[in-house]
Amino acid sequence: MAIQTLIDILEEMNAQHTLMLELGERKKQAIIQDDVEELTRIVNKETKFIKQIVELDTARQQAVYEFLQEKGIKSNLNLNVTELLRMVFHPEEKRRLMDAQQKLTNTLNALKQLNTLNQQLIEQSLTIVNYTLDLVTGGPEDEVVYQHPGHPGYSPKRKGIFDSRI
Repeated sequence: MAIQTLIDILEEMNAQHTLMLELGERKKQAIIQDDVEELTRIVNKETKFIKQIVELDTARQQAVYEFLQEKGIKSNLNLNVTELLRMVFHPEEKRRLMDAQQKLTNTLNALKQLNTLNQQLIEQSLTIVNYTLDLVTGGPEDEVVYQHPGHPGYSPKRKGIFDSRI
């Protein structure tokens, strides 16, 4: 009975992560289109999904504990699915558990790749924003301290469009 509960939980976790994957695709488009409002909405939705996933993971740990209890193991070990598969002897249950594990692993790998891509896109966007700000303000290399124009070491530097020291 606990093994069926565990399979159901893994399938639900896969469904939640699939929804996160869809949100990640929408996030990628929002980053590319520079739609900050949509990006904010997506991040808020992701936060809700993450809370649900944490609850599912707690339920998964409880199902593992119940499975161990059914097998006569009194320990509260936090075993992963691969380790549990060694304790499942019914071939149909073992196959279904392996399928659920494989689907979840594939979804998690796709989500990891998408998150890495989104992170790179955000870093590129920030680089462009910083570069643009440096062009407009004259860059961080500008002197902040006043130098008298008649001083021998004085050399006028190119100013940006906007002088941030005013």
